[in-house]
Amino acid sequence: MKQYIEALKHCYNNGTDVESRAGKVRKAFGYQIRFDLEKGFPAMTTKKLAWKAVVSELLWFLEGSNDERRLAEILYGEDRENLKDKKTIWSQNANSPYWKSKAKFIGDVGKIYGVQWRNFNGVDQIINLVEGIKNDPNGRRHILSAWNPPDLESMSLPPCHAFSQFFVVNNKLSCQLYQRSCDMFLGVPFNIASYSLLIHLIAKECSLNVGEFIHTFGDYHIYHEHFEAIKIQINREPNQLPDLIFDKKNIFEYRLNDFMLTNYNPLPAIKAEMNI
Repeated sequence: MKQYIEALKHCYNNGTDVESRAGKVRKAFGYQIRFDLEKGFPAMTTKKLAWKAVVSELLWFLEGSNDERRLAEILYGEDRENLKDKKTIWSQNANSPYWKSKAKFIGDVGKIYGVQWRNFNGVDQIINLVEGIKNDPNGRRHILSAWNPPDLESMSLPPCHAFSQFFVVNNKLSCQLYQRSCDMFLGVPFNIASYSLLIHLIAKECSLNVGEFIHTFGDYHIYHEHFEAIKIQINREPNQLPDLIFDKKNIFEYRLNDFMLTNYNPLPAIKAEMNI
C-alpha cells in the first residue's frame, strides 16, 4: 500500500486548505495509483481495514438494494427486528437532515450505487458487464456507472466512486475507477478494497485471472480533523499484503463469510469520525 501512503503524503504536503460542504479540508486534484492484484490483495496494513464492512457493502450493492437496514442484516447476520441499535457506514446518510424528509421508509437511502448498478434507467449493468466480458473480452464498452444525473436528487449521497471501466488482456481482468470525491483517510482505503474485491468476483465469474486495479482520483482531500491521525499513519511502514481466498459461486449468491483474508497483519486501528 505504499502508493496510497505516497498519495496521502502528497495531499497533506501539497494540498490547498479550503472550506467545503462538510468542513475544512486540504485538497488537491488529479492523481492515480495502481495495484497488481496478483501480488496480493490491497487491504490497508498501516491501520486495520473494516473488512466485514467492505464485503457486506459490496454484496449489498450487488443486490441492488436501497435499504440501509438490509445492509445491517448482511453485516450482522440478524433479523431486522434485532438491529434497531446496530449501525452501518450508511446509517448517517439514511438519517441525515438533508435526506430524512425525502426518505420513503426507515433505512431508505435512495437510488444510490446498487440501484444504479442493477437498474440504471431499466438496465442491469452488472448482468450486461459480466455477459459483455464473457462474450467480447476485447471490447471497450465494459463500463459500470453510478453517476446518473436525473437521479442525483433521489440519492442520499451522490456517488463518489462514479465510473469504472473493465479491461481484459492475457486472460487477466483489470479495472480503472474514476472517483470524483476522495476522502483520503477513511474513504479511499475502503474503496480500494471494495473495487479490488469486485474485480476478483467478476474475474472468477468470467473464468479470468486478476490483473490491476487502477484508481484515479478527482478531488482528493483530507479533513482537518483527520490531520493528527494522518501524521500517525504516514509514519508507519506498510506490512506485506494479504491474500484473498474464496470459492466460486454465482456472483449474486455470495455471503459475508465466504471471503477470507489470509496472512493479514495490520497495525492497530486509527480512529476518526466519518464526514458525509
